[in-house]
Amino acid sequence: HRLIPGRPLMIGTVEVPCDAGLLGHSDGDVLCHAIADALLGAAALGDLGSRFPDSDPRWQGIGGAAILDQIVVLLGEGGFRIGNVDATVIAERPRLAAHREAMASGIAEALGVDPARVSVKIKSNEACDAVGRGEAIAAQAVVLIEAV
Repeated sequence: HRLIPGRPLMIGTVEVPCDAGLLGHSDGDVLCHAIADALLGAAALGDLGSRFPDSDPRWQGIGGAAILDQIVVLLGEGGFRIGNVDATVIAERPRLAAHREAMASGIAEALGVDPARVSVKIKSNEACDAVGRGEAIAAQAVVLIEAV
């Protein structure tokens, strides 16, 4: 997601102090979006864009935690529960390490899982591409779901 001035920066359910926020129809929470997509994909339930299209005004400004809450419902309806979440935020700015624990805790709360099942890692992109230039923030997630 591209950083733009005039928006709050939400990452992993946490508002991080910054002079710019992430562009998006929702709150732009790139970390929650990566986790949501990984969960949907693991359960073969589509993707974030098909479930929360930016053409639908209902999703305007929706928070990452609210998206994760809804994904948990979809997983339950599909006969799945979350085993664990391993996620990585890739950013040059702002520095995010001080917010890692709050992000993991907020994500765990939104997913209704023990915080010990959520890992959040913070990486830089070593000055490569838009992320490395501090123009954008990326995230990746791998999840384990279990049939119930």
